[in-house]
Amino acid sequence: MTTASPVDAPGMPVVVDQVALARLYGEPLFALPTDLYIPPDALEVFLEAFEGPLDLLLYLIRKQNFNILDIPMAGVTRQYLAYVEEIRSRNLELAAEYLLMAAMLIEIKSRMLLPPRKQEGGAEPEDPRAELVRRLLEYEQMKLAAQRLSQMPQHGRDFLKAQVFIEQSLQPRFPAVQVRQLQQAWRDILQRAQLVQHHKITRAELSVREYMSRVLKTLQGRRFVAFEDLFEPGQGRSVLVVIFIALLELAKEALIEITQAEAFAPIYLRLAYTPV
Repeated sequence: MTTASPVDAPGMPVVVDQVALARLYGEPLFALPTDLYIPPDALEVFLEAFEGPLDLLLYLIRKQNFNILDIPMAGVTRQYLAYVEEIRSRNLELAAEYLLMAAMLIEIKSRMLLPPRKQEGGAEPEDPRAELVRRLLEYEQMKLAAQRLSQMPQHGRDFLKAQVFIEQSLQPRFPAVQVRQLQQAWRDILQRAQLVQHHKITRAELSVREYMSRVLKTLQGRRFVAFEDLFEPGQGRSVLVVIFIALLELAKEALIEITQAEAFAPIYLRLAYTPV
């Protein structure tokens, strides 16, 4: 297969800015081969590589290492029009938006050829390229940001989340006992104690730690014990108070658990640990 140079092959596309139409065995191809049929739509792959007029214009400026703040409008416009002519000859609909930018470049170039208008207050006249430069800089920032976002790992494209299903047995969670419910249960104990109490004048030394040990022994080997079963009204109010304080101390030290199946249900106690 032979290839023709841009000068030797009449009717072939003119090389624009030395951009290869394709690569053949690693070598750039600047003109279509004379002995190979290529459908006209095949060039749309190259023409549609740009995402719009600003993308094409930014490519021309960066490729030639032009200063974007001081664009040489003549050279850039000439190259841009050459690209647009290639697009227009093959896809008129695709070239419509590019033609609008071409008109804008020609207008800017014509305004630069005219004498600058004097501004009020002696201010310097505005550069006709200022608006174009602003749009190019904003587009370049958005394009670079999009490239950085595209390089970040994405779920479903670069990695997948591992999912493991573990069957767990559901444990019943009893509602917490409210303070007022505990108070009401304590009042009921006191009321029953008053009905059976005897008038005795005695002095007894009661130990909270001793009754704490008694409560723990009572709860050992039993799953639940009713709150009322820990009190004996016949023991007197002082003993009942010490037993109640012992229960509070055991609950504070997380040695027992006070549970209730539902609101207003009986209150039960059980050990919060498994005895050795």
